[in-house]
Amino acid sequence: MSNEQQTNELYVPKGTTADANYALDIDPKRAGWTHSSLRIVELGPGGTHTFTTGDSEWIVLPLNGGCAVQVEDDEEFQLLGRQSVFAKVSDFAYVPRDARAQIASGAGGRFALAGAKCERRLPARYGPAPEVPVEDRGSGNCARKVRNFASADAFDCDRLIAVEVITPGGNWSSYPPHKHDEHRPGIESRLEEIYYFEIDGPNGFGYQRVFPSHEGGSDVLAEVRTGDAVLVPDGWHGPSIAQPGHTMYYLNVMAGPGEEREWRICFHPEHVDNTGSTEGYR
Repeated sequence: MSNEQQTNELYVPKGTTADANYALDIDPKRAGWTHSSLRIVELGPGGTHTFTTGDSEWIVLPLNGGCAVQVEDDEEFQLLGRQSVFAKVSDFAYVPRDARAQIASGAGGRFALAGAKCERRLPARYGPAPEVPVEDRGSGNCARKVRNFASADAFDCDRLIAVEVITPGGNWSSYPPHKHDEHRPGIESRLEEIYYFEIDGPNGFGYQRVFPSHEGGSDVLAEVRTGDAVLVPDGWHGPSIAQPGHTMYYLNVMAGPGEEREWRICFHPEHVDNTGSTEGYR
């Protein structure tokens, strides 16, 4: 496969997967893998969106605006949401597999549906914003904030792992480059990953790098803007680079076939010092 073909498959520009229901719709079939999904729903004032979860679990996460999420006929969660992804942490709702759900927004807004094919049917739940762990990761020009709203150790899901990252303008994140494309117990977990981007301010952009961890592996360098996504089926990924003066946001959605739901990563040996330091991830 040529580099141009790799770029066309892994870089998903805004609008290229849009349809009548979603501004962005990436499912396992579109991505060419087995578990991870991401949808973006845009609702006008008074708008509603109804969906069935099928064989996947989902988290409804407000990007801007608030909404009510009703699951079946007896569970309803009021999400206060936020003005934008750069404003603050948001509350969220977990919707189990084999269910019917409706999102309704009085004022309108944009809402992410992060999903993963799964086996267990867990209960529908509300995720309060004050309970989301926020981590300062890295230092200097590798500093960023990670909102671990559905990390493996913060919120119970069957397969789904999802976090938000805020990278100040001019900084690098997802650094050192790392991978999670092999099952090596206690060392590395196999996870498919979606990066969804928003950039603060008009005409802002950033860059995302994915490069091969084996011969013929994933390889892309994409200039990303608000509404774009990058798929990471395998390979070393990082850095994610924010344009100076423009804060970068990305939503990471991950899932995989391993028996344990865990985030274990391996750092690229050429990007750590001879002591094995991974300072950018501390």
